[in-house]
Amino acid sequence: MQSTSLGRLDVPRIGLGVMGMSAYYTGAGRDGAESIRTIRRAVDLGVTHLDTAEVYGPYVNEELLGRAIKGRRDEVVLATKFGLVSHTGRPGPDSTPASIHTAVDGSLRRLGTDRIDLYYQHRVDPNTPIEETVGALRDLVEAGKVLHIGLSEAAATTVRRAHAVHPVAAVQSEYSLWTRDPEAEVLPTLRELGIGLVPYAPLGHGFLTGDIRTLDGLDAADWRRSNPRFTGDNLTRNLRIVDQVREVADEVGATPAQVALAWLLAQGDGIAPIPGTKRIDRLEENSAADGIRLTPGQIARLNNLTPASGERHAEPDMAAVDQ
Repeated sequence: MQSTSLGRLDVPRIGLGVMGMSAYYTGAGRDGAESIRTIRRAVDLGVTHLDTAEVYGPYVNEELLGRAIKGRRDEVVLATKFGLVSHTGRPGPDSTPASIHTAVDGSLRRLGTDRIDLYYQHRVDPNTPIEETVGALRDLVEAGKVLHIGLSEAAATTVRRAHAVHPVAAVQSEYSLWTRDPEAEVLPTLRELGIGLVPYAPLGHGFLTGDIRTLDGLDAADWRRSNPRFTGDNLTRNLRIVDQVREVADEVGATPAQVALAWLLAQGDGIAPIPGTKRIDRLEENSAADGIRLTPGQIARLNNLTPASGERHAEPDMAAVDQ
């Protein structure tokens, strides 16, 4: 597995999002043993950038990851997030210094480690100045509990303000062939400041694998059943994207998922997607995308795809992004 840099943090070009092993998706949480086997196989393959958050579960996803990496902590880059769970009793997002200091200690305990490699603010807290939040994170870096800091779904102006207080290593945002939002302002700002981009949902929440053409087979509680891009006419309209991705995949002898990841990697250095899966076969498929090279013509065709129809989140969740 080749590597890239998120600020001063070196990571493999393809990581692993652990969230879906515990929550939100069909089959999540059903077989912790399978998930642990997949995480350990990821480390064997060099997919050592592992991403979680305290809110996933909540808490149980960090505990799962902690069990999986026991005895192998020094082989991995651990990333987790705070801010969507309040530890002060305040309603809504909480990135106050008091909440952060409680959050980090809980994450360290659940992960079974003495430091977090990359610690993200999960969503910008509109009631706490970003300078105050990053100041608290700077204190955690100085204490050795955190090595690098990041933001998630932050606007370009917020990234600049944060970076002025302490270097930001990475911004995590949804970015894929059906979500191109970062290209307008966030990605150019990150390039200017030397900050990496960690695309989450790089496979469009499973859509870009080509395996989802209807909602049949998804659990009743699977959050995609209420996601605007998977419902109504939007699902039918969005099938054109994966059909065109499949055309490129057939040309290069790859899967649609591999082409979607290879396209992301072709956008330049400092981009490290974290596709999620609990299955070893999917993990191996995704990691193999690191070796796929698309031609300039294929990249141009993919660049010209029209992004997905429908908002990427429901209205309350969209209000929390790009802040």
